[in-house]
Amino acid sequence: MKLADYTTVRLGGPARGFVRASTEEELVEAVRTADANGEPLLILGGGSNLVVADEGFDGTVIQIATRGVSRGAGPGAMTVAAGEDWDTVVARTVAEGLAGLECLSGIPGLAGATPIQNVGAYGQEVSETVTAVRVYDRRTGEILEIPGERCGFGYRTSRFRGTDRFVVLSVTFGLAVQARSVPVRYAELAAALGVAPGDQVESTEARSAVIELRQRKGMVIDPADPDTRSVGSFFVNPVLDRAALAAVETAARVRCGPETRVPRFAAKEDGLVKVPAAWLIEQAGFARGYHPGDGARISSKHTLALVNPGSASTAALMALAREIRDGVRDAFGVTLAPEPVLVGVAL
Repeated sequence: MKLADYTTVRLGGPARGFVRASTEEELVEAVRTADANGEPLLILGGGSNLVVADEGFDGTVIQIATRGVSRGAGPGAMTVAAGEDWDTVVARTVAEGLAGLECLSGIPGLAGATPIQNVGAYGQEVSETVTAVRVYDRRTGEILEIPGERCGFGYRTSRFRGTDRFVVLSVTFGLAVQARSVPVRYAELAAALGVAPGDQVESTEARSAVIELRQRKGMVIDPADPDTRSVGSFFVNPVLDRAALAAVETAARVRCGPETRVPRFAAKEDGLVKVPAAWLIEQAGFARGYHPGDGARISSKHTLALVNPGSASTAALMALAREIRDGVRDAFGVTLAPEPVLVGVAL
């Protein structure tokens, strides 16, 4: 089997072995067996944040297909198995009058992946509502429940990212029991809803508006739309200190004109700001739809999405990513970091 069939970008060569784990017990046993045999292991979720080499993976792939959603002891507590479809989970929370995930609607993938990269969009991050993550520790062989405050959450990262030590089994969320959304923070979403930042709306309205915004950007999977054949945002918005921002502003005025203002958003860390990677990419000369002629291209809807229109290879996708990274670095002195997990390839 080819891993291209299991990734949203539809790229990736064959795996030497493949196991589908439908229960938590099957998942843990499959991981233990692979580790005992010294077998290289790739844990596969929804494949929405994964780029695999054209040569494939010379080891065992374990696909997480576990199911189960339960309400906890607290009124807003919900525990979700790692293999549950994420958007289905969000839809359920909205339908059950729980707020805190509505702005994360329309994101492809599985629930177990959300704490790994601290999934976020439109002013919300899962770190705000994750109360515990249940994991299998491959180093000790134990099953642990790690409280949210010990998950090491940061911007698009956590203690689970960049390591293969932990396999996420389930995630517990602590949500607000209310039909109205949490305060809308993101200016674009507030404008779409016709409210001011900080206002609240019905969670159903927030969810619908987020999905519509994501659809416009090609960020909701649609088999008929090649622009959605991607891993979503390929690059993370860089977080800059004052000195780095000043250097970007100077470069932007030279490159784009003396009145140019670099867009930025406050980061959670004091004194730091996030600069939209999409803006840097566009100002560095890479327009929507840009393609170097080898199959891979930038989405015609959103500059952060690098797409496979059907004729690309992983090598071509990575070459395009390197070209963009180098172009932004040359123009602004900022090195963009990739958001997806890279298997068998490097930026």
